[in-house]
Amino acid sequence: MFLLVSAASALVVGAVGATARASAPAKWVVFSATQPGQHIDQLFRIRSSGAGLKRLTTGQFPSIAPAFSPDGTRIAFTRTGVGIVTMNVDGKDVHRLTTNGRDSFPAWSPDGKQIAFLRPTSAKWSIYVMSSSGGHQRPLAKAPASGRPTWSPRGLMIPTGGDLAKIDAANGRVLKYFGAEIDAVWGLNTVALSPDGSRLTFIGASAPEPGDKECGEGSPCQRFALYTEDILPKTKPPRLLVKNVGPATFSPDGKQLSFVARNTKLDIRTLGTGRTKSVPLGGNYATVAAPPAWQP
Repeated sequence: MFLLVSAASALVVGAVGATARASAPAKWVVFSATQPGQHIDQLFRIRSSGAGLKRLTTGQFPSIAPAFSPDGTRIAFTRTGVGIVTMNVDGKDVHRLTTNGRDSFPAWSPDGKQIAFLRPTSAKWSIYVMSSSGGHQRPLAKAPASGRPTWSPRGLMIPTGGDLAKIDAANGRVLKYFGAEIDAVWGLNTVALSPDGSRLTFIGASAPEPGDKECGEGSPCQRFALYTEDILPKTKPPRLLVKNVGPATFSPDGKQLSFVARNTKLDIRTLGTGRTKSVPLGGNYATVAAPPAWQP
């Protein structure tokens, strides 16, 4: 009898667990956009399923470059002209962490206790680290000029000089170069790294389109594309993935990308199949200064 009851209980628990997983809401994706008739970037959230669109920020200063904390409960972002700011996923409990209005591109440490970010110093963008409450702001003095950082259990990574480098989070000393081929002009602030560290994406220049007259009768407009590159192992050059879209972010499992397309929708692309689902943004005009952020 005990064995029968135990087996039945296990079946019930398994069924409940499967139902809970099936009914769990899709994760939030946070992106910057302007509302119709407005001209200031604000942060919005929407589920990857397309549900729950909501504006998170307000005010006269643009809000861009969101980054989720490892537990998915807080968002750090750039408020241009103000500094690095954090808030809850619902837009409440807002805290200003830095006072340099040009600080940008925050990235949380894997334990959630620190945040890396960029700050202009003399002739370069330098990487800084601070506590998640804004204290102990310090430059990583041995680091080279940096683009948008990524901080994962594999280490603190920065794009620099067209490559990707792993640096010491204590002093910035370069521990490894990966031999990446990132567009050094357009791509350094658009790099996103997959959760397992094996692949990156970036925005780079693409070839002009034949017959392009959008910029007048002179030279064709500069066009851009989203590129992907495998870096572990590094075997092939970057591959053009999609033309005329914004920078991408990886899903928590690394199987999908999310990026802005035509400024009016958020595309969710499955990497294994190339299948793309478009999520409308309610008439808001999405901007592409930085990748979106996908909740862990």
